[in-house]
Amino acid sequence: MSETSFSVLDLAPVRKGGTIAEAFRNSLDLARHVEPWGYTRFWLAEHHNMQGIASAATAVLIGYVAGGTKTIRVGSGGVMLPNHAPLVIAEQFGTLETLYPGRIDLGVGRAPGTDQMTTRALRRDPNAAADFPDQVEELLRYLAPAEPGQKVRAVPGAGTNVPVWLLGSSTFSAQLAALLGLPFAFAGHFAPQDMRDALRLYRQRFEPSVYLDKPHAMVGLPIIAADTDAEARRLATTPAQRALQLIRGEPFLLSPPVESMDGLWNSTERAFVESKLGAAIVGGPETVERELAKFVEETEADEIMMACELYDQRDRLRSYELVASMVSEIAQVR
Repeated sequence: MSETSFSVLDLAPVRKGGTIAEAFRNSLDLARHVEPWGYTRFWLAEHHNMQGIASAATAVLIGYVAGGTKTIRVGSGGVMLPNHAPLVIAEQFGTLETLYPGRIDLGVGRAPGTDQMTTRALRRDPNAAADFPDQVEELLRYLAPAEPGQKVRAVPGAGTNVPVWLLGSSTFSAQLAALLGLPFAFAGHFAPQDMRDALRLYRQRFEPSVYLDKPHAMVGLPIIAADTDAEARRLATTPAQRALQLIRGEPFLLSPPVESMDGLWNSTERAFVESKLGAAIVGGPETVERELAKFVEETEADEIMMACELYDQRDRLRSYELVASMVSEIAQVR
């Protein structure tokens, strides 16, 4: 029986009253804690023009975290490939792999990771996302060993074979990952609606490749664990407020938890936030272990990438520590 592994998704979140420098220090602090707790990967995600997310220069931040840790894999969850030339990404991640051999992952997505105006500033070609499959294949060629006579090479990059993952919040990337025989990560932490369909299609249509002989599916999942159910529910008001800020177009900053969201949102906003966070698991140790084991059994996820954005760094560390203490039991569910 295969086991489910656990990893970390971090956006270098900035909190109200905090600074970007503090966010960077907290990300490295989190990585240093989860490394001995047994987490497999620590991924950072590309976003732009969002005051509360400091991971825009994703490759730079990956280097900072990898340089401050020893064994945990560090990567992107993900780089938004249409924002970049595949050659540049191959060079960046080839550099990282050369500096930290055997520890770098390259997750790529096709969304812009920002608003429409910033997308125009990033992408000179407005149709860049339509070429995503070709961009992925070009990237894979640059990371593979250079062929005789190849005129354009990634230096460094060629021959590093950095593992490439496809990320998605719909069925599109699931099917592309299956076709190319790549590992697939679904964004269940903010778009749970298509999760089961995407995982089913990925597994049904998977073609073995030089990268994988069988499918490997990861699911991003919001998890907030605390010492009691009541405390976890209180802490969960921070990501709820964050999602509320997003739909209102307000600065996307971590807010202190509140006792209740009543009065902070209207019924329409509440429905939207709850749909975005619909897969979230929130509770004390017994609740989280039960719900997480149920989730793993239902989805057959090979890997869970835990997202936990809390206002207080101590609360965030405690949440990851509690989940780590459950992993040996949950991992056996599959």
